[in-house]
Amino acid sequence: MKKVLPAQLNYSGFTLRDAMKLIPAEQFLRWRLDPSSRAPSDFLIEDLRRLESFDLKSSEQAKTLLIDSLFSEIVPLHGSLKNWKAAILNTDTLTGVADYLMAPHRAYLETPLLCVAEAKRNEFEQGAAQGIAEMIGRRWNNRQGDHDNDIFGIVSNGQIRQFYKLTRAGELFETELYTTAFLPELLGVLDFIFGECAANVVPAAGTPVMHC
Repeated sequence: MKKVLPAQLNYSGFTLRDAMKLIPAEQFLRWRLDPSSRAPSDFLIEDLRRLESFDLKSSEQAKTLLIDSLFSEIVPLHGSLKNWKAAILNTDTLTGVADYLMAPHRAYLETPLLCVAEAKRNEFEQGAAQGIAEMIGRRWNNRQGDHDNDIFGIVSNGQIRQFYKLTRAGELFETELYTTAFLPELLGVLDFIFGECAANVVPAAGTPVMHC
């Protein structure tokens, strides 16, 4: 007799209540971040100026250009990281596509999966629900590869970002909102988050550690 496998739930269908029950957690813990500010490069300033010609208020695709721009500013500072877009993230019970997935800098996607980012218009609660469910999916994948580390999440509508951390002990943290209106502060937070991610990357055997 053929074994019937349980149906996989899609991350995009989760409510915040259902996502937090996966941890399980009933409340967010407040995550206070106070990293050093980071001045934007001339390249980023020019890139943001050029993006003003796009519809950044109502276009979902245009808003991802803002996310790409800031990620391109900070991720290369952490040479052990690679940013994957539209990455498939499956577990034994969950399935879906992560808008952005941070992992070790290799030619292939491999654990530990470190940070996920979801691009939403202004639906931050739905973005948080999907992001938290994907954090659970990353935790499952990491444990299959004998990794057990803190996992990070980002929800953004382009101009505004909110950050999440799921600890190994199952504690779920949430920050205040950060905006491109205070760009050095936002860049400092991104640099801090990606630095925490990079600290969990162990170079593959025979691979030199990359420095920027």
